[in-house]
Amino acid sequence: MTVTPPQSLSARIATSAFTILGAALISSAFAAVYWLAIASDRYVSEAHIIIQRTDLAGGQSMDFSSLLGMANNGGRADQLLLRDYLLSVDMLKKLDAALQLRAHFSDSQHDPISRMWQSDTSMERFHRHYLSRVNIEFDEYAGVLQVKAQAYDPNTAQAIVRILVEEGERFMNDVARKLALEQVTFLETQVAQMHDRAMRARQAVLSYQNKKGLVSPQATAENIAGIIAKLEAQRTERETQRSALQSYLVADHPNIIQINQQVVAIEKQIAQEEAKLVSPNGKTLNRTIEEFQRLEMEAGFTQDVYKTALIALEKGRVEAIRTLKKVSLLQSPTLPEYALEPRRFYNTLVFTLVALILAGIVHLLMAIVRDHKD
Repeated sequence: MTVTPPQSLSARIATSAFTILGAALISSAFAAVYWLAIASDRYVSEAHIIIQRTDLAGGQSMDFSSLLGMANNGGRADQLLLRDYLLSVDMLKKLDAALQLRAHFSDSQHDPISRMWQSDTSMERFHRHYLSRVNIEFDEYAGVLQVKAQAYDPNTAQAIVRILVEEGERFMNDVARKLALEQVTFLETQVAQMHDRAMRARQAVLSYQNKKGLVSPQATAENIAGIIAKLEAQRTERETQRSALQSYLVADHPNIIQINQQVVAIEKQIAQEEAKLVSPNGKTLNRTIEEFQRLEMEAGFTQDVYKTALIALEKGRVEAIRTLKKVSLLQSPTLPEYALEPRRFYNTLVFTLVALILAGIVHLLMAIVRDHKD
């Protein structure tokens, strides 16, 4: 009986190395056949766009920096908002309705790896495939949105990019208009409220004037103060005359008695006039003036607020008309003449290198394991 000697460690390592290398070469050969002969051509259309606003704030100074900023005053936020919309499911539905993308991406004439397998696949899978065929990049430095779309024929690729640009402009304008209309609606509500408030304040002033029977308590108080000043002047004049007469007439002389009576009458009149202005009882003209001034101040304040609201409303209406966001084309959607995808030789080379690297790693791991076992 002949006993076969066991293989040496080096022989086993060599055998496994040839096996792993053979598997890597075979898989690379299959990949090369796919990329070079089977993979369907995919044409890439591209467009470069920026977002420009047509509105310009009235208080904005027209200096050199502002003129430079007008070239890209759409802003990073607008660009990213547009990018998110163009990659959304809603955008995909519109593209599918216009171009029948499901049928195009799942056409059985194309290779089974790059296409969708079923035209009635779920929206989630359809959207995932759409994201693999549409690429939108935002250039932070230039502020430009680069839109690229792949399709199995040049016209479809160009149509996808053209619809993306058109729908993007419509979407941005709709967003701007809705926001402007909401602002105008809010301002109109505020103006209506301020108008009612101003009317109530003016009506309160009129009602108070009718209640007190005074058009202007302040003017009435000034008139009373003028009367008191005249009466005090008359009293001073009478007291001067009395002092002069007392220097050579007796105290009960008729002239002195007459002047005393006039002074008493003037003082009584002064007390009556002063009582109209101030009194411990509270129902006096000074309190009327204070209440009237408070009502008049509130009416003036509400009137000023109403004027401000009217100005804001008119400005908001003008801005609502002027606020448009135009998607400007720096490069219109191209009509590709050569299939840029797939990159056949590049993909084949990369796949082969990766396969060989993985084979080397696996072989090294197996050698380490065997060495520890032995």
